[in-house]
Amino acid sequence: MSADAVTVEAVEAVVREILGNPGEAGVDPEAPLASVFPELDSLAILELIVDLEKRFGIEVEDEDVTAEAFDSLASLTELVRSKSG
Repeated sequence: MSADAVTVEAVEAVVREILGNPGEAGVDPEAPLASVFPELDSLAILELIVDLEKRFGIEVEDEDVTAEAFDSLASLTELVRSKSG
């Protein structure tokens, strides 16, 4: 999948599948994920990585898994885009 095809909405859909739906409205892309999804823990991050890899055809390396990358939908989307061809 090309980087252009990776949208905040597409990444948000994966996050909602794993962590639940905190409300009908879209999540502010800059909002801290941990405050929107309190269930975001290390196990949830592993599940997210696996789903993001499958959905977007990417490979997330260990060094990519940082607090900054998983801070918000915007930063997570940027990580996925950077890994997309």
